Amino acid sequence: MTTTDAPPPDAPARKVRGRERRTALGDHVAQTVGSLQVQLLRDSPVPEAVGALARLRRVVGRDPGSDYTLEKYLYVPDALLDTRQSELATDQEHAVHDAVSLYALHQQSRRERMHVNGRGLGRAVADLIQASGGPDGVRRRFAALGTASTYSESIYHLRGLITMLRGHQIPLDYGLLAEDLRTLRRPGGRQQVQATWGRESFRNRVQTTTESDSSTADLAEETPS
Repeated sequence: MTTTDAPPPDAPARKVRGRERRTALGDHVAQTVGSLQVQLLRDSPVPEAVGALARLRRVVGRDPGSDYTLEKYLYVPDALLDTRQSELATDQEHAVHDAVSLYALHQQSRRERMHVNGRGLGRAVADLIQASGGPDGVRRRFAALGTASTYSESIYHLRGLITMLRGHQIPLDYGLLAEDLRTLRRPGGRQQVQATWGRESFRNRVQTTTESDSSTADLAEETPS
């Protein structure tokens, strides 16, 4: 891809339900992960993709550029980079590196799609709380993510949550996650992202709980005394 092929870093998000926070960066990650996922979930998985997934898992939490063999999956088009940070890894490079490597952790040993467009982290955690036999453990990990004071601490807690999501086959939109990770690294962005994740989780958990309560009430009305 040439540098003129990609839209500007902060191009307007697509007006698609569940993807309102996705800009060109998120779309780039979703395309990268989606293409890898297709190769992995074939009846006969592509060996190159299987090997890449294993190498990507090994770079979770490491600095961008730490494995030269992963350029195909962790490359960020020049048009999406913040060149003001040229001597160090940019926020965009960190976001792409961490989102794609966390996807590799999520997809490990799974034959279901662990990347699904439109599923933010808060929604996925709400589903995890409903599915988990020990929801207090999920809530503690999510609470720790919500109070993390550094980016590296956030990645540590995200890794734990994504391992839990994998165990319950609950997917996530890794384009949205990349957007959130980029914002998380920006001045004032941490509080913004943590609040977004909290609202998503609360709204989806309330909706699920309300539906469950309604079903229980209907059943009680139908049950003869």
